[in-house]
Amino acid sequence: MSPALEHASPPVLHIDNGVATITLNRPARRNRLENGDLKVLLGHFETLNRDQDVRVLVLTANTAGHPKPVFCAGYDIGGFDEPGHGAIFFEEIPDALAQLRPVTVCALNGSVYGGATDVVLACDLCIGLVGIEWRMPATALGLHYYASGLQRYVSRFGLAGAKRAFLTARAFSAEQLNALGLFEAMVGLPDWDGVLAQLVSDILSLAPLAAQETKKSLNEIAAGQMDEALLRGREQMTTRSADFAEGRAAFAERRKPVFVGR
Repeated sequence: MSPALEHASPPVLHIDNGVATITLNRPARRNRLENGDLKVLLGHFETLNRDQDVRVLVLTANTAGHPKPVFCAGYDIGGFDEPGHGAIFFEEIPDALAQLRPVTVCALNGSVYGGATDVVLACDLCIGLVGIEWRMPATALGLHYYASGLQRYVSRFGLAGAKRAFLTARAFSAEQLNALGLFEAMVGLPDWDGVLAQLVSDILSLAPLAAQETKKSLNEIAAGQMDEALLRGREQMTTRSADFAEGRAAFAERRKPVFVGR
């Protein structure tokens, strides 16, 4: 284990060679998110948006000591009583995560509950550990969920899946999540590191500018906010880019392209 993860703490950010990793690090509390953790996450997101060298973010959790691993047990509902916090503040975290410049991968290495499920949905891609579960208990607690979270659920789960999540509060198995198309891969522990590393490597091989601009457009389309003129502008920008010229040259020469992000 990394020395940074040996003691419970707010989420830990590590950056190495274009890849950032944020690790939820309160394993004894099943990585439940406190208001202080949310503030730290927002700070990490700002750091990553400024660091143009970061191409990929991996979001994961420290599950040391868990008989059954838990990625995150959700938001500490005691935080609702703190002025300026609660659902309105929590909503900022998945919304900011969804808008991050780098491509985001959730390495869902444990079960996930409550508001943390929306944090997972805010990531661009996800790999899931075999045997985990997923539960959204909002209505069982008497809560109507916030708007952007409902939108993400419908976008990622479909209407039927979102209704099952909110109108039954029943848990989803990893197999059910996989059937909904949530996972890029559903993986056992022996293959976990290799599958995650290959996914990150595949993303790093893409043209940075094209991937970044395409992510923006896909998110806008999913949210019903498509602006065709804006999308056409991005298309034209990448057509004129040095990366597109390099991509075509590399294809013709049957070699790996060397992209520069412009």
